[in-house]
Amino acid sequence: MCVKQSDDCHIAEGDLSDEIFNSLDPALPTLEALILNGVGEPLLHPGLERFIKRAKPLMPSTGWIGFQSNGLLLNEQRALSLLDAGLGKICLSMDAIAPDTFKKIREGGEIIAIEKAFSAITKAKAILGQPEFQAGVEFVLMRSNLEELLPSLKWAAERGASFALITHALPYDAKHAAEVTYKTCSKEAVELFQHWQDKAAAVGLDLSIYPETIWKYSKNSDERRVVDLVNAMKDDAGQKGISLDLKKLFSLDLQWLNRVTAVFAEAEQLAKELDFDLKLPELMLKEKRQCDFVEEGSAFVSWDGSIHPCYFLWHHYHCFASGWQQKVVPKPFGSLAEQSILEIWNSQEFRSFRSNVISYEYPYCASCSLAPCNYIQTDEFEQDCHVKNEPCGSCLWCMGIFQCLR
Repeated sequence: MCVKQSDDCHIAEGDLSDEIFNSLDPALPTLEALILNGVGEPLLHPGLERFIKRAKPLMPSTGWIGFQSNGLLLNEQRALSLLDAGLGKICLSMDAIAPDTFKKIREGGEIIAIEKAFSAITKAKAILGQPEFQAGVEFVLMRSNLEELLPSLKWAAERGASFALITHALPYDAKHAAEVTYKTCSKEAVELFQHWQDKAAAVGLDLSIYPETIWKYSKNSDERRVVDLVNAMKDDAGQKGISLDLKKLFSLDLQWLNRVTAVFAEAEQLAKELDFDLKLPELMLKEKRQCDFVEEGSAFVSWDGSIHPCYFLWHHYHCFASGWQQKVVPKPFGSLAEQSILEIWNSQEFRSFRSNVISYEYPYCASCSLAPCNYIQTDEFEQDCHVKNEPCGSCLWCMGIFQCLR
């Protein structure tokens, strides 16, 4: 669950200092949101309320401050101090309501702690007269807790949650990749594939025989027709600009895909009934990418003051998000220990990076049949197969798979 527990993680431990935090002052007057997350528990930071009190008066009246938490330290006294300091939103991690499942996923955690946290927030809102304060939950979706999603949303809403953020699990190795609920094919590719499956069935053919048929030296009439249909499907995809990975498409577990789709539909209906703000992830990769981090003007500040563009390029780690082991290295654009936040933000290097990211001219590594190639399977990324310098082709945030508080 946590990147710090994964193999070959090189994230250094540390607390954001007052000096580094105070250097963010020039950016605060135009800030829409300040999210005080790190690779750890925000409530453990001794200066959390101090940071909130300093930032809130400098931000626009519509700006908000929030963070994600496991809720273990959120008692009534702490809830009062946080809301009084100016906190506007908190997102509690809750991946199940069944006690045994909760304990298994969040080792050392108890669902009763989340219940107490919600109770503390409700009391603090009433005492301080802040009904607008938002409390919600983050649910990390996996195969082992899919059936927990609907009862968890209802449970959270009954205890005062007004929103829920659902994201897929980011696997760090092959073992945990077995838990993922998303598919590394695009929605458009799956729809095209199903369309041609239906066309084949209409004439009495089964496309599923293609993987074993294509390598046969001698094919019967039906097998040749299946090969011709698949070739026609590939031509159709090429004309529509859709990338196909036939190995992944022919190994799709459509029964599972349909079950998750049905659960998502039920969750959306439940959210409407509860007047609940629900953000669901994509189940398949979006063909049309959107980097919310760059398009919404985000910057990530590490505890040591280094500035990064997004979650994906914030840390040094390995992941197994696309079905193969990938090394990810941080992409820093300067340090607050040496430059001001505005100097870093307006630097030619950072501006050029942001402009290139939202041009979306890099490859779709996750759905590429040749991945992982030597361009991305390297210790130090230099360029991709499109000769681009942004290591974004293998990012699944911009394809709707992973979501974060924003």
